Amino acid sequence: QVQLVESGGDLVHAGGSLRLSCAASGSIFRVNVMGWYRQAPGKQRELVATITSGGTTKYDDSVKGRFTISRDNAKNAVYLQMNSLKPEDTAVYYCNARIVAALYENNYWGQGTQVTVSS
Repeated sequence: QVQLVESGGDLVHAGGSLRLSCAASGSIFRVNVMGWYRQAPGKQRELVATITSGGTTKYDDSVKGRFTISRDNAKNAVYLQMNSLKPEDTAVYYCNARIVAALYENNYWGQGTQVTVSS
């Protein structure tokens, strides 16, 4: 059984910073792409950032220059440093990972962590 557990969500003022963490655990052979998505009330879940096992990153245009994704392969963990937060960043943030367990790669999601940015 593979699980993703997130932490770090909070209420902050606009212009503030937060760091989200997510760790994968269970019977893991290899963790491939990891990423963060977010879903605001009434909106679809959207990509925030992804990172490959080799460290290649991709960001949504709305967070470029403000958010930084990183990972620790030894810990099967991914992080999202969020700076210069805006009210429009308010959402539930979900960790995502494509993980090879046993013979196949599957897509896994964390439970979500709430980020609220007040103006």
